[in-house]
Amino acid sequence: MPEDRPPCPPFDRDAALLKVQAAEDAWNTRDPERVALAYTPDSVWRNRDVFLEGREEIVAFLTRKWERERDYALRKSLWAYDGDRIAVRFQYEWRDAEGRWWRAYGNELWEFDEHGLMRRREASINDMPIAEADRRIRGPRRAHERGIDIPLR
Repeated sequence: MPEDRPPCPPFDRDAALLKVQAAEDAWNTRDPERVALAYTPDSVWRNRDVFLEGREEIVAFLTRKWERERDYALRKSLWAYDGDRIAVRFQYEWRDAEGRWWRAYGNELWEFDEHGLMRRREASINDMPIAEADRRIRGPRRAHERGIDIPLR
């Protein structure tokens, strides 16, 4: 029997906010193995134009992602929730191998099992080049920044 990853559905606002912050915290570790533990063993993903199934594919995908996206730092915001589903919007910044900075804007749709593991993730993401001087996401969110919404642009 799988171990619970609270909070578990059905989600209320407080539980959904906790789930979103936990996801942000995990992704900011850039540890593919740790991140993958939040998903069911047979989790299905759509990330941009890539389709994945299962934790092994998730780990491989995230390993490649964070090798390419250097100095990755992420912010997520709760958009909506209902029952076993949560919608988020997010932004992250990263530097490519040539030293250029990028900001990615996106939305994710999440669906959870009864144990609080994500069984489905659909992400739509767009990248925009930015000047280093325009960066605003520098590492994991500090405690006093939690709950502060991310600006649209």
